[in-house]
Amino acid sequence: MTTYTTSGVCAKKIEFVVEDGIIKKVEFQSGCPGNLAGVSRLAVGMKAEEVIGKLKGITCGDKQTSCPDQFAKALEALNNK
Repeated sequence: MTTYTTSGVCAKKIEFVVEDGIIKKVEFQSGCPGNLAGVSRLAVGMKAEEVIGKLKGITCGDKQTSCPDQFAKALEALNNK
């Protein structure tokens, strides 16, 4: 499991599993429980690159980022290792 510490959002961290480029599990700690459960369920089974393309750049209110955007950044960081 990979752990990503978020920045600038309500969720404190994201824990996730990616195998062969496919997202197997996603858990957000803190944040908006219903919305983040929805994001997690939608992402499981998808290719990480596809999720990055859909979530990257989403903002929340007047913030420059969002929990979905942070998840995209976490996936990008994993891909860049």
